[in-house]
Amino acid sequence: MSLPSAAIEPGAWATAHDRLVESLRALIRIPSINPPDPPGGELEAARYIADALEDAGVPAIVHEPMPGRGSVTARIRGDGSGGDPLLLLSHLDVVPAPPERWTHDPFAGEVADGWLYGRGAVDMKDLVAMELEVMRLLAAEARAAGRDPASDPIPGLRRDVLFASTADEEAGGFLGAGWLSFEHPEALRAAAAINEAGAVAVHVSERRLYPIGVGEKGVTVYRLTFRGAWGHGSMPRPDNALLLAADAATRLAAPMPARLTPVMQAFLDGAVAATDGEAQRNLRAFAAGSGSQEALAALCSPVYARALDSLLRDTISPNVLHGGVKYNVIPGEAVLDIDVRRLPGSTEPAMEALIRERLGPDLAAVTDIELIVASDAVVAGYDDPTGLYPILESVVREHDTGAIPLPFMLPFGTDAKHVLDLGVPTFGFSPLRQPPGETYLDRYHGVDERVSIDGLRWGLPVLYDAVRRFCG
Repeated sequence: MSLPSAAIEPGAWATAHDRLVESLRALIRIPSINPPDPPGGELEAARYIADALEDAGVPAIVHEPMPGRGSVTARIRGDGSGGDPLLLLSHLDVVPAPPERWTHDPFAGEVADGWLYGRGAVDMKDLVAMELEVMRLLAAEARAAGRDPASDPIPGLRRDVLFASTADEEAGGFLGAGWLSFEHPEALRAAAAINEAGAVAVHVSERRLYPIGVGEKGVTVYRLTFRGAWGHGSMPRPDNALLLAADAATRLAAPMPARLTPVMQAFLDGAVAATDGEAQRNLRAFAAGSGSQEALAALCSPVYARALDSLLRDTISPNVLHGGVKYNVIPGEAVLDIDVRRLPGSTEPAMEALIRERLGPDLAAVTDIELIVASDAVVAGYDDPTGLYPILESVVREHDTGAIPLPFMLPFGTDAKHVLDLGVPTFGFSPLRQPPGETYLDRYHGVDERVSIDGLRWGLPVLYDAVRRFCG
């Protein structure tokens, strides 16, 4: 079967790629930081995209549930014979980026040595720009056929394509995808959705694995308040609340037992079958629960080894500690925030019970546990031969004959949880063929976040073909 992208002239692809890069640079230059201080960046980014879509002939709606907090949605039409739409989902907000730590201005969109630098380059304005460019390409095809992309079906499309780029994902999505799911569900309801973080090449030995996101761990945040005794700093005492919190952090951070879920079983089985030698032995040991991060890191990268390890167990990470009022005052209270990521099958009540067990009766007696955020793990059906996932696998293989696409879970949360409430299975698919040695996951929320220009050039037609195949 020929690829739909083959019908587009090379010159048109060159133009589309240049436009993609310029869109990504423009979006990076809009500091849509979350938490916003002041608000406005997300709204500016939403308006930029709306203007780009309008210029392509596609009507767009900017939503502003709170001043400055903006999302944008749009729709192009198929002939309606293929079923429910495909949703192209993304988010506009980014985390802060202290510029003094970067070698490039994080909000300048600089290009150097084949890389595009900036906050949002991979999380996730790259996919925003790629999805925008796919919409532009489809709209141009309608105009070339004498049709109006604002109202007429796109030639060859049997499903509608929805576009939604939202605010607030980095803080839970409640003012973005969550708000849309309640107030404008028609803008998100679809047969399937393409979202961030998947189909990025991971080099393992001589092989290229392309993990495609079919699920993500649940996110749960607890606030633990420790009650000690106030006193004078000149007379140390064991019930110093900071000492209690530090002891608790050590107890809670110990690794959980490994548990292989069906998604990760499928991933490891595929990775073992696709490799040989030392790589295969280490992956097989990992699957059996006897491998080490160090051995696996020697074959790929430490960050991928950590990610894989985190997907074989529930995790607890003590991340924020507050306590004390002055250097010479023993604190009688300390507060510890912990980030818990739960595998499918792990419930929040069971997790709280486990935390109390790990604290032990001594610490549990002086600790109040408050649930701040809770969401369960999300898994999309990926074994339906008529669904989206087989198409995602096939287009990756057709664009890279050495590719090994595999189902995978994400260790972090996305807006998939909000569209799941509408019955929309969501897949992480932001196709990039990054060069060997590039630690893609380290760029998330990291210093010198960057994306390969050649990787974008490879990924755009892959995404276009996935949309065309599913909707055609």
